[in-house]
Amino acid sequence: MKDTAYPGSDPGDGEQGGPAEAANEPRNGSGGGSGDGGPPTAESGGSRPAGPKNQKKQRSFWKELPLLVGIALVLALLIKTFLVQAFSIPSASMENTLQIGDRVLVDKLTPWFGSEPERGEVVVFHDPANWLAGEPTPTPNPVQRVLGWIGLMPSANEKDLIKRVIGVAGDTIECNGTGPMKVNGKPLDETSYVYAGNTPCSVDEEGGKFKVTVPEGKIWVMGDHRQNSLDSRYHRSDKNGGFVPVGNVVGRAIVIAWPPTRWDTLPVPDDFDQNLSAAAAPDALALVGVAPLVLWRRRRRSERVTGGKTRVSGGGTAG
Repeated sequence: MKDTAYPGSDPGDGEQGGPAEAANEPRNGSGGGSGDGGPPTAESGGSRPAGPKNQKKQRSFWKELPLLVGIALVLALLIKTFLVQAFSIPSASMENTLQIGDRVLVDKLTPWFGSEPERGEVVVFHDPANWLAGEPTPTPNPVQRVLGWIGLMPSANEKDLIKRVIGVAGDTIECNGTGPMKVNGKPLDETSYVYAGNTPCSVDEEGGKFKVTVPEGKIWVMGDHRQNSLDSRYHRSDKNGGFVPVGNVVGRAIVIAWPPTRWDTLPVPDDFDQNLSAAAAPDALALVGVAPLVLWRRRRRSERVTGGKTRVSGGGTAG
């Protein structure tokens, strides 16, 4: 706090009676005065004594501390709810992009403005149909509960998963045996993020061969460690057909925040930048705009209007 006075910082603090005693002595020079009747000399120098007022200022910090802590907790809760939240990686399903023990920060702001998951993004989502059944749930201690509540640590009560978005509404996703993975018929080069030694699909019957079309309001997700990830491929018999409702998405993981040796961003791989959208019918407006031009050129080829009379073009192309 500013302007805090500390006891003993001014000379003469322990001689508070000095000035009063000197004032009661006779002014004939024998009381330590100037000898000519002048004012006595005060050894304390006239400084303010360090008394209850200074102690009160020091104690006020402890009165303000609970308020400061409360404000910090409220800010942390708001940040967790509306801006970013930290999540811990408990399994190997996203290796080597994410490793066990990594902490990632998840963007929770953009979904509030209507943003939806895009292909290639790594997203955290609430368990859509009991995907985590049978998984052990850690028992946090009281400190971990508090830190989880304010967002500094993941809450043990939250059943969340983290995977990569492969397809969005309208996409047709297919894979057969060792791959490649195809989105709307276009193969993906996944070597930059799929676990080294893994194939884009699995060799088993359940997860190694599929062709699905993503319905509206859903996404298709897969782990980067393809042979060690129970993702959309293995939950096609649940109520959502293996798809994850967009409403279950918490947000996009944007950065690895911990440990420091693993600091890194989580960008969308370049292969998802190609035009993967499903083929669409020709644009009706484009056809409307082209049709008159085609008809006009055809007519000019057959005739030329000059001075109000029609003249057939002989041998050349009009226009």
